[in-house]
Amino acid sequence: MKFSGYLLAILSIPGLVKAATSYAAWTADSVIRRNQSNGLDSSGAASLIYDHGTFWEGLRQLYLDTGNTTYYNWILTGATRLVDSSGKIIGKYDASAYQLDPLRLGPTFLYLYSKTGDAKWKTAAATLRKQLETHPRTPEGQFWHKLVYTQQGWLDGIYMGDVFYAQYTKAFQPTNTTAFQDVQTQFTVQKTRTVQNSTDGKTQTGLLYHGYDYSKAASWASSDRGHSPEIWDRALGWYFMAMVDTLEILGSGGTGYSAILAILQELAPKLAAAADSSTGGWWLVMTQPGKSGNYIESSGTAMFVYSLLKAVRLGYVTDSDGKILAAAKKAYTYMTTAFVTSKTDGTFDWGGTVEVGSLSGAGDYAYYISVAKKTNDVKGLAAFLLLASNTRDSRSTSLETRVRTCHSTSSFIHKLRCNTIHFVFVIIELFHS
Repeated sequence: MKFSGYLLAILSIPGLVKAATSYAAWTADSVIRRNQSNGLDSSGAASLIYDHGTFWEGLRQLYLDTGNTTYYNWILTGATRLVDSSGKIIGKYDASAYQLDPLRLGPTFLYLYSKTGDAKWKTAAATLRKQLETHPRTPEGQFWHKLVYTQQGWLDGIYMGDVFYAQYTKAFQPTNTTAFQDVQTQFTVQKTRTVQNSTDGKTQTGLLYHGYDYSKAASWASSDRGHSPEIWDRALGWYFMAMVDTLEILGSGGTGYSAILAILQELAPKLAAAADSSTGGWWLVMTQPGKSGNYIESSGTAMFVYSLLKAVRLGYVTDSDGKILAAAKKAYTYMTTAFVTSKTDGTFDWGGTVEVGSLSGAGDYAYYISVAKKTNDVKGLAAFLLLASNTRDSRSTSLETRVRTCHSTSSFIHKLRCNTIHFVFVIIELFHS
């Protein structure tokens, strides 16, 4: 009996497929229902918030897939709160603070310009791009993460600033090879400075520490390259997402493409190998797996699965032994059972996301595990939306189909049926990725 025959047999079980929806749509609908990611900060003021920009990128993908204008309108309404009719950025943004985080809104502005043709969005994007012209750098050319973090490069900043940098250059300066080379420099210097060595006495992953201080003035800076002492999952997640997204922007043969591709091909198998053997997820502090206080963290896990699947799907990484895809499958299944909790109003709560991570203090293990987890943190939801939206690429129907009632039913038989169909859909999703 072929796989399709097994699938048809399972689908024929009475009442098995009810109230089915995609995880992508469910995530988007839940966030919108809670009025999150709307361009406003917690005080209600318009502000350039990087997790909103990340979530809007997931909405963009979902809108392209479904044609549901609710998702496009949410992006447009939120972004319109940030930019006036002339293109002036009116949301909280201070170019003189030289922070990379606000630049994560740049891709949204570029998308809205391409979608609407309204010059105000191009003007707003140009304002963000102009910041990079005078943004402080290390002697090796790395953008400082923020002005207040002197000589420091963080993995987070690569996703915040350099995906936009590449996208803006591709859109408006496609022959500017100097800019594309500069984008590559951000990735390569960050990797060289932060790749784990074999002498730190911790679990060896071969992956990247959270950041580094070129001047080695920070209390946490190592004596060799100035790197921080731990590998924090979400920082590494930002870097991985930046790699796969930037490669897609540059295109094969583009300036910088080969160097970034080489980093991805080196690190992807190591990332898959670093997953927890029991759950399939990734530890908050990846250099201290299983240590008291450590836990499997949801935002980093979602970022890793998104990156690994996209890397395999677009041919950036060869998965000849199937280990990368197997790691992604296992982690995806764990996420949907451990972090998704259905609610009676039709939304779901997303759990297990650490609220923040910074190198402003000690940057040590005790710091990372001391930070609280937050339910429905948009950083985690945005990562999960990106993952769910991108399992289908540009196909007309979503492949991450989910039976919502599996999370709320009390019937053992119904749970069994739901879990069976969920398993089938996980196989479909990930084999088609």
